[in-house]
Amino acid sequence: MKDTQITKPFNLIGLGGSFDHLHEGHHLLLSIAAKLGNHVIIGLTTDDMIKHKTHYEKIQSYDEREELLRKFLENELNLAPESFTIFPLSDPYGPTLTDATIDAHISSEETHENAIKINKMRIERGLPPMVLIIIPLVLDSKGEIISSTRIRSKIK
Repeated sequence: MKDTQITKPFNLIGLGGSFDHLHEGHHLLLSIAAKLGNHVIIGLTTDDMIKHKTHYEKIQSYDEREELLRKFLENELNLAPESFTIFPLSDPYGPTLTDATIDAHISSEETHENAIKINKMRIERGLPPMVLIIIPLVLDSKGEIISSTRIRSKIK
């Protein structure tokens, strides 16, 4: 019997975020990225970059967010450690403005405007545009958007 290898549509797919209090919206974003990309690069916002967020004092530390993200990728999505890279994201762009090999970017409806901006900047710099994949926001049982901000607002 021949070995079969699943060909994914993108070699390198990128995304970024705080991934604070990892929730169903993050799970969807990450699972789609894993299904579409041979390698997934994830910019995890640094603590300094997210100081402006609502309820900042309740945001998990970078190290805690990275550990939970890594566990989800390995244990829930069954990704091998060599199939993804998590790096500190200290600006809204990460390597997308310099790395021509990133061929796709995934974001939510809430953050896709930044992806559009990045693509315009890539073109201006002579880089190929990325394919932009935009996923819907995930709603809870009450029809409200699931977000890290809402989760933090409920923490005592």
